Amino acid sequence: MAEIRHRVVDTNGIKMHIAEQGEGPLVILCHGFPELWYSWRHQLPALAKAGFHAVAPDQRGYGQSDKPQAIEEYNILELTGDIVGLVYALEEEKAIIAGHDWGAPVAWHCALLRPDIFRALVLMSVPYRPGTWSSIRPTEAMKRMVGERQFYQLYFQEPGKAELELEEDVRESMLKFLYSASGDPPPEMRWRFMFNESQRFIDTGFLPDTLPVWLTELDLDVFHREFQQTGFRGGLNWYRNIDRNWELTSFLNGVKIDQPTLFVAGEFDAVIEMSARAFEALEASIPNLKRKVLISGAGHWVQQERPDEVNRLLVEFLADLQLP
Repeated sequence: MAEIRHRVVDTNGIKMHIAEQGEGPLVILCHGFPELWYSWRHQLPALAKAGFHAVAPDQRGYGQSDKPQAIEEYNILELTGDIVGLVYALEEEKAIIAGHDWGAPVAWHCALLRPDIFRALVLMSVPYRPGTWSSIRPTEAMKRMVGERQFYQLYFQEPGKAELELEEDVRESMLKFLYSASGDPPPEMRWRFMFNESQRFIDTGFLPDTLPVWLTELDLDVFHREFQQTGFRGGLNWYRNIDRNWELTSFLNGVKIDQPTLFVAGEFDAVIEMSARAFEALEASIPNLKRKVLISGAGHWVQQERPDEVNRLLVEFLADLQLP
């Protein structure tokens, strides 16, 4: 089987680096924060072997893709436009889209806004939550939720603040992210999305005595090298558009996702705890939900922690679509 190929394409006014493998129906894999195309390293060959053209981009602000300076250029409509443009750059007309973490909102907005292109959907970690006309500004809702404590998404709002501490030691920061949010640490060492007012965000992570079995020194080298060069500003700017996204997409309030959908997350994923209501309501918000799976023992980085199980679920889901 052919190896993973790399190239840069023009899409939506930016240059986007992609990794791709295989031939057949197009499957686009959208990563989250703080990740890269590399987060899908186990899925690319599995999908290629199953007869698909698997494409994993470095999304806007990450890796070898462009990183616009203006914060507002990271709003959800631009991020969605990047993926729509990617389909056209690949000279395709249809695609299946999968998204993990922040990639999940990108994926579901692609499905909602361009159902003519995106015929099926895979969401990982972050469950779809339709907006409501009675909702309040997201950052205001977060402030009410946490009270005197800090919430990581609010902590990220101030430009430069989180960047400073995450870039003090990029390798250590990435290892804390990857270990603490996984299913490996004991409960007292798992990443916390709320923390005390006296703490820094970086203090919510812990370092392992030894690397988890799913994470090698080579894997850590890849993340370290890329974020050492780029910093974390691009990815953090996605969070700085949360209120702007709420304003821009009010026309989607109440809308349900019609496409066939697979949802996968880890049993110990903190995002599932944080989004429990949305997770429980998935069958109502996505009437064509085919499966909703929590993988035992896994945490937030589910496709990296449990690649064989995730690959099996992906291939089974795609096979059931009976694509030409």
